[in-house]
Amino acid sequence: MSLLSESEIEVANLIVEALNLEDVSAGDINPEAPLFREGLGLDSIDALELAMSVSSKYGFQLRSDDPDNSRIFSSLRALTRHIEENRK
Repeated sequence: MSLLSESEIEVANLIVEALNLEDVSAGDINPEAPLFREGLGLDSIDALELAMSVSSKYGFQLRSDDPDNSRIFSSLRALTRHIEENRK
């Protein structure tokens, strides 16, 4: 597993807290593993909750109709990169 950057730890903590993942800690999340299906096993409801938490914390919207969502939410590392590029 790859080491987590400081930003990735911050976003991983947000994921764990926003989604109330009881059996997962931020350090358990592989930054390159998928967030949905076989990775963390998140679903579309989790995506909505996570998008709202990102919006609240980082000051920009993740839109459900964004054609890049599959890339943005593909992994912790991809989501963190997107947040770093768009945060206010």
